[in-house]
Amino acid sequence: MDEWTQTLGAGPLLAIAAAAIALILVLVIRFKLHAFLTLVVVSLLTALATGIPIGEIVNTLVGGFGSTLGTVALLIGLGAMLGKLVEHSGGARVLAEALVGRFGEKRASFALGLASLAVGFPIFFDAGLVVMLPIIFAVARRLGGGNVLGYGIPAAAAFSVMHVFLPPHPGPVAATELYEANLGLVLLVGIILAFPVWYVSGYLWGKRVGDRYPLPVPALFGSIDEDQPSNPPRVGTVLAVLALPLVLIFMNTGLDALNGAGVVSEDETWFQVLTVIGTSAVALLISVLVAMLVLGTRRGVHGSALEKVLDSSLGPVCSVILITGAGGMFGGVLRASGIGDALADSLESIGLPVIVAAYIIAVILRLAQGSATVALVTAAGLMAPAVTAGDYSGLQIACITLATAAGSVFAGHVNDSGFWLVGRLMGMDVKTTLRTWTVQQGIESVLAFAIISVLYVVVGLA
Repeated sequence: MDEWTQTLGAGPLLAIAAAAIALILVLVIRFKLHAFLTLVVVSLLTALATGIPIGEIVNTLVGGFGSTLGTVALLIGLGAMLGKLVEHSGGARVLAEALVGRFGEKRASFALGLASLAVGFPIFFDAGLVVMLPIIFAVARRLGGGNVLGYGIPAAAAFSVMHVFLPPHPGPVAATELYEANLGLVLLVGIILAFPVWYVSGYLWGKRVGDRYPLPVPALFGSIDEDQPSNPPRVGTVLAVLALPLVLIFMNTGLDALNGAGVVSEDETWFQVLTVIGTSAVALLISVLVAMLVLGTRRGVHGSALEKVLDSSLGPVCSVILITGAGGMFGGVLRASGIGDALADSLESIGLPVIVAAYIIAVILRLAQGSATVALVTAAGLMAPAVTAGDYSGLQIACITLATAAGSVFAGHVNDSGFWLVGRLMGMDVKTTLRTWTVQQGIESVLAFAIISVLYVVVGLA
């Protein structure tokens, strides 16, 4: 492979890239082929079309798949386990109830949104929303039976924000890996971004649509909290478990900064030990082990019962992991074929900044095929060669990563499973869901990109 040189020009390479993306959309949308199989097939065809030597095609495919999953699978699997332990223990309910009690009935929707932001760190969008809905419906029924959207939209938006912008969720984790970004910086910028984006697109928008579209609380769950444990953990315990991986990862980022400034030496044994502990996968592993103890064993869940709780968290994420790995495979082919370099040269020639191109590509993919994760992974795979070849700082790459994530959430509609999930769970018809949830996703995307762009420009000028 080292001796092979690409002979195709930028025009044919970009045409192949466009055809590859179009084929992905046709296979997923028109023929309903699973995204994992689609990405594998298109990766193989792209490798053949770009002239990668036949004997190296399999190695290129497997290399891209394996290098992505080496990090992503660990983070997604451990994150799913942590989220399941929080949910199964009753921690989500306790946290929501405590926040409602703290902020009062008048700001109950604000409190439910904050609880969803906290719970949404380790729990995936759909699982987190289903976990919180019984609590949301109970509060809405008690405080205003005809205003379910006023309480439900802020919570759903909170889970969307966390799922799209923060590791260990699969999209941002995969994009971080593909862009070779610093996970700690992506996490830090994502946390800074999360609250203002949620406040405008979730809380304020939720209040507006709740007043405009009065809907009764659906009777989906029967008796509220009938399946919740009788001995849930304390609020402080839940918050500590959720904060532990963040603290450990941030510690690693801080150590890197101190080392870069010459304050400490990376040759010190204690520095190396703390660096390993602060690695994202190890930080999540430690958090899961702690959660097993404080949310499982100490509450009377032992042995095979605890094993079943953890095992039940892995099934739903297997498809996501495979799709993410296949997205890495597609990105690997684009890098090996030289398409990424051709794209970078083209963007430079027309003066379109990489961060804008990444956002636009993700928006197009999102609108066309629906899945935010597929849109983010595919766009990051396409743009990764241009980003890694450019002279960008760590913070700028983190901004590009989150700008791509912002594009991937734009205006979810009928081809997005989340559109149907939110609409059906909250008792909305398609027209109302388009007017409420689709618009919310558009606001979330545009506002996030605007904030990230400002930060990107400021960092570039510094």
